[in-house]
Amino acid sequence: MAKTQRSRVVRMSVEQPLWRALTGYRVLTMLYAVLLYVFTREEFERPWVAIAYLSVMAVWTLATLPRVANAASCTKGFLGADLTVALVGILLTPLANVEAQLIDGPTLPTIWTAGSVLAYAIKGGWRWAAFASSLVAAANLVERGTPSRDTLHNVLLVWVASIAIGYVVEVARASEATLARALEIEAATRERERLARDIHDSVLQVLAMVQRRGTALGGEAAELGRMAGEQEVALRTLVSSGLVPTMRASEEASQGAVVRVVEVDTPDGVRDVRRAREVREDSGLVDLRALLAPHSGAKVSFAEPGAPVLLPPAAALELAAAVSAALDNVRRHAGDGAQAWILVEDEPDEVIVTVRDDGPGIPEGRLAQAEGEGRLGVALSIRGRLRDLGGSAELLSVPGQGTEVELKVPRGKAKR
Repeated sequence: MAKTQRSRVVRMSVEQPLWRALTGYRVLTMLYAVLLYVFTREEFERPWVAIAYLSVMAVWTLATLPRVANAASCTKGFLGADLTVALVGILLTPLANVEAQLIDGPTLPTIWTAGSVLAYAIKGGWRWAAFASSLVAAANLVERGTPSRDTLHNVLLVWVASIAIGYVVEVARASEATLARALEIEAATRERERLARDIHDSVLQVLAMVQRRGTALGGEAAELGRMAGEQEVALRTLVSSGLVPTMRASEEASQGAVVRVVEVDTPDGVRDVRRAREVREDSGLVDLRALLAPHSGAKVSFAEPGAPVLLPPAAALELAAAVSAALDNVRRHAGDGAQAWILVEDEPDEVIVTVRDDGPGIPEGRLAQAEGEGRLGVALSIRGRLRDLGGSAELLSVPGQGTEVELKVPRGKAKR
């Protein structure tokens, strides 16, 4: 039986790479604006205006780098102040260089302004981007006085590009939330299935055994057996309908111990109930043969390799539990006279365990019917366990010729 584990859902932020790119963009465009002034400083009528503004912009850019590191740091107040710095630079351009207005030259902040607009887009989506780009467009139109076709083209390009980026961010954010929710549902489903398998291997088997023994003994024991049968049906309904909540398992399971009830044949032919406490280890390997050997008896033959079949503890216990579930199905459905065989094969890439019986076989459609009735021995205790290990469970049954269950666990995918 697998130890109940909490599946951790890791959220992968699609926004974080955008914030990192924006940080680099702001630094590079700040350097570009400063270098552009250095190479064209002779053209400025009032160079001190450009020097003062570019100094403020450079200090502001470097001092606020942590603000554009993530969405939490990029507050509305910062966005407003950052956009103000950009707008002031645009409007100061004619004061520093009159010719820039006449020849449709670059503004003082140049393309650094786009970084402010992009911050709005990443933080708030396309609506915030439209607001910021509209203000930048208005400032550019005011600065130019009589805007040229190139100015209108550039303004429209920034406006459309920022809105498109904002929209993409919103779609990515919604997709991220959907993916995170799907992962949470998958994790909850797997944990519920593990809990259902634990219930099937312990509580349900005990209730079924009490029902059979009580009916056989008669008297007050028969009434106890009837009550146990009713509780078994109710519990199976809960498990099959998914109403078993995702919760911490029993105290022993949470501490790394598993208590499993296994009904086996003793050498003298008497059916017995043995409680096997299997304590898991966090490291090391387990010999699968030691876990399967107790099943050997008058009606169960066990064939094993001569060398240890080593698996991680969790994988070995899961595989052993699946074998127990297969043998339980043999005892329940193949009849008292049925013989069973367990064959363990240790291959280089996988471990194969085959459980075969000489019973009447499984009628066609019976497994689907049993699953619909809440009897999930094959669906959960066998196939579910092997699926969680990255393996497979194949069931072959021919009416009148018995049933064979082949369990495969790839060594590379066996979970510790």
